Amino acid sequence: MGTQRPMTAQWTVTGGGSYLLSSEGGDENSWHVTMATIGKVNDLGIQNSNDMGSAMAPAAFDTVKAHFTDTGRRPEDYDAIITGDLGKVGHEVLIDFLKQDNFSGQVFTDCGLFVYNESQDAHSGGSGCGCSAIILGPVFLDRQKAKAVNRILFIGTGALHSPVTSFQGETVPGIAHAVCLERGTAICG
Repeated sequence: MGTQRPMTAQWTVTGGGSYLLSSEGGDENSWHVTMATIGKVNDLGIQNSNDMGSAMAPAAFDTVKAHFTDTGRRPEDYDAIITGDLGKVGHEVLIDFLKQDNFSGQVFTDCGLFVYNESQDAHSGGSGCGCSAIILGPVFLDRQKAKAVNRILFIGTGALHSPVTSFQGETVPGIAHAVCLERGTAICG
């Protein structure tokens, strides 16, 4: 478009992945979906379509907070809490929300931060569901094989917008849903 990209902008990731879910048991190296927290739409009035991370971060925070309230868990109960595609700026906004609510942000990370390296100058990182598809399994679930990770909270993030609404000056609402993934044979809650 002949304009300079702001540092809040992310690069869309094209990637695919799939995960096979089964109602059958498994062994000590199997992952189990043990909980889910359904999010709700959050809209803090962000209109900048070049800052999707900041638009989605409030929804991610709302879902994480709901998960902790519903389950009685805290961040330290997880080996990793991973958002989908907030990127650098959105991840920082999420951490600020967590700190304001007295939660530790130490185990939080984002798939959009792993896609590109610094030499690629992707500004705020990766964006889109491709981030989760190519990072969650190969990076985090594979760490489980070394028994470095046993419980993950994964929060898929999304921005509810289109180019048309952005050009019309509409806000960019966000939504996020979470699943708890645990390693082992016992399905727990």
